[in-house]
Amino acid sequence: MTTDWYSDDTATLGDRIAAGRDASGMTQSQLAKRVGVKLTTLRSWENDTSEPRANRLSMLAGILNVSVMWLLTGEGEGVGNPDDVQELSPEVTDILSEIRDLRVEMRDTTDRLGRLEKKLRAKLKEI
Repeated sequence: MTTDWYSDDTATLGDRIAAGRDASGMTQSQLAKRVGVKLTTLRSWENDTSEPRANRLSMLAGILNVSVMWLLTGEGEGVGNPDDVQELSPEVTDILSEIRDLRVEMRDTTDRLGRLEKKLRAKLKEI
């Protein structure tokens, strides 16, 4: 019998956040800092006493290199079962971490660009 460790029947959103964080080799403090929340907030997510908003959920997915759908339901691109996890070299982990950082920076820059375009359009309408 194969166990689907992270299915909706077996795991919670908090379980999947913790599993993604563990698979990424991050501590709770490190992930909280990268997501831009307090450590207590991240702990409450992992303990299922609160849930992240959509924008934070999206950031978590990008940082943890999993899909939003996997975080929510356990289906889609996520981490493997604990028995299947293989150890990555520190160099590979560093590269993956840098890629995730760039993905978050690009998303933030895109959001900033959108806000600036909106301001510009509003100013142009005033002219």
